[in-house]
Amino acid sequence: MQSSTRRPDPPYRRIVAELRARILTGDLRPGDRMPSIRQIAQRWGVAVATATKAMAALRDEGLVEAKVGAGTVVSARAGQKQPVGPATSPRPRQAGVPRQALNREHVLRAAIAIADAEGLDAVSMRRLAAELGVGPMSLYRHVANRDELVTQMVDEVFGEPELPVPGPEGWRAKLELISRRQWELCRRHLWLPRAVSLTRPLLVPNMMAHTEWTLRALDGLGLPMTTRIREALTLHALVVTAALSMADEVEAEQETGVTLDRWRLAQRKRADELLDTRRFPLLATIPEETVSDLDGLFEYSLARHLDGFAVMVEGRSRTRS
Repeated sequence: MQSSTRRPDPPYRRIVAELRARILTGDLRPGDRMPSIRQIAQRWGVAVATATKAMAALRDEGLVEAKVGAGTVVSARAGQKQPVGPATSPRPRQAGVPRQALNREHVLRAAIAIADAEGLDAVSMRRLAAELGVGPMSLYRHVANRDELVTQMVDEVFGEPELPVPGPEGWRAKLELISRRQWELCRRHLWLPRAVSLTRPLLVPNMMAHTEWTLRALDGLGLPMTTRIREALTLHALVVTAALSMADEVEAEQETGVTLDRWRLAQRKRADELLDTRRFPLLATIPEETVSDLDGLFEYSLARHLDGFAVMVEGRSRTRS
């Protein structure tokens, strides 16, 4: 005798059903910002992977789409009639990417585009397969798993900037060049700082080429290799630290919908109350924009670090003389 007890829907389907209903009833309109993966995970008490799966299902149905600089928004097509059941098959293949043309480069560039628009947490094998219009198993011919996918994404991105050989004249100009190239990379790919590690570096050719180029920039200074690799790692850490702050700010704006200017305006009353106590006379003289100017902070940090490094180089040169 069959049991009449029905198994509950998986958590991601319940999330999809609720968000789908809000979209189709007009509670969420085309162009409106969708909750982030992190917000979905917190609101429904599910894992990030489950939240990512729910968002991928909505995307497969054509209800939401990625928008660079804004995250995931309600699709302009959402007002049209949409299927009411959960998506169970990949969406149609992207035009111009026939099955026989799918290769490692297509896979990596699609994954990078997802991470650029929605963050690294949104990148999964299932999400990527839906973006490319293939079955998830098709991807395993190109990457073994998600960890390898992220590693290869990092390698692909570090291959974007050209590193001139031999580069500008002088060690300082060379170190400025490599640091600014990496800063530009982090600005373009906000997820990148979270995907690299100083203690467990990714052994991929393009990233290693950046380190090799930095070490070569210090040729002729009489520095031991220990000092040279520490300098290379310190410069990288300087870039990553500033870039993480930039990524955090963009993520905060996407999740809350509040720009930094609006946030500062909301905090002004509290700031004025603290500064009017006259306990912090020096802080009271600082222009607001100085603190939030991450490009200026990066350039200042780089210049002051290289000033100190120059003192060390000159001291060693006098010792050798």
